[in-house]
Amino acid sequence: MIKEYLQIIRDPSTILISCVLPLILMFIYGYGVSLDLNHLRIGLVVEDTSPEAQSLVQSFSISTYLDTRLARDRREFDEEITRGNIRAIIDIPAYFSAFRQRPDSTAPIQVLADGSEPNTAAFAQNYAQAAWSNWLQQQSVSDDLQGLPLVKLQPRFWYNEQLESRNFLIPGSLAIIMTLIGTLLTALVVAREWERGTMEALMATPVDINEIILGKLIPYFTLGLFSMTMCFLISVYYYQVPFRGSFFALTLVSSVFLLSALAVGLVISTIARNQFVAAQSAMAAAFLPGFILSGFIFEIGSMPAPIQFITHIVSARYFVSSLQTLFLVGNIWSLLIPNIIAMAAIALFFFTWTAHRIVKRLD
Repeated sequence: MIKEYLQIIRDPSTILISCVLPLILMFIYGYGVSLDLNHLRIGLVVEDTSPEAQSLVQSFSISTYLDTRLARDRREFDEEITRGNIRAIIDIPAYFSAFRQRPDSTAPIQVLADGSEPNTAAFAQNYAQAAWSNWLQQQSVSDDLQGLPLVKLQPRFWYNEQLESRNFLIPGSLAIIMTLIGTLLTALVVAREWERGTMEALMATPVDINEIILGKLIPYFTLGLFSMTMCFLISVYYYQVPFRGSFFALTLVSSVFLLSALAVGLVISTIARNQFVAAQSAMAAAFLPGFILSGFIFEIGSMPAPIQFITHIVSARYFVSSLQTLFLVGNIWSLLIPNIIAMAAIALFFFTWTAHRIVKRLD
């Protein structure tokens, strides 16, 4: 252990992995990954010049979610939506006010969305519907609906009251970052020792396999906890993500997960004795499954049944769920304990595998 701590101090690459790389990834995930779509660019075609149509135009223009451009003819926006400069065209036809004056009809509005990006197209439809509903409510208040009271909807959102995707994406990104950091710490460091020949000297000492594993594990476990603490502080105090759990629960969950990530790195180091191969193996065996199969971005429930089964052996799945629970909900132990048990079982499996694969021979 003393030897490993001295190696950490003397080797700048380990400091880069544990300190600099998390900062870079936190910046990328914090600003680059978002499911919110503000200032959606749309083209608003206004063919009707009546006061009702103009009030509807104002309803679209004042929306904080829409960046509205006006035109009199839809053909002015055909090339713009083809180039992707705008994502939707909303057409208020010339007969809009005439239909509004009919008691037995509904005034039509056409929404043309760019379907090449389905999520953006859905946002465009939802934002247009929201602006339309808001305008209808204002018109109903002014007309008083012939004396009938309006039904007032009062929505409330639990756990993420601001409806900001950052509040659940950043806790999930912590799991992905620690998956990569924890795996690389042990995979690259042990592979580096094989390259430099220092592992041969270690094999010549009277220490047994369990002592070698513990000597490698404990220093990088503390280094991983330091990286996790640094990412946590950035999430709470820089990105202003709410944290409703306890530090004890966070430390417990993070510690168990780090054991599983470090164990995967040890397994990789026993197979790949080259740093380049170890880095590529860590990406393929830990980072990519953690990113795709953890529920960080892609909903597990929407995956095919065989893929959902595979996600149960990915420890990042349980860490993402635990972090989102701790940040947004609190200490819900009925949710945390099953995740902790699952991560501990994965860590035990990989540690057992490593202990059986490492033998004190150089062949």
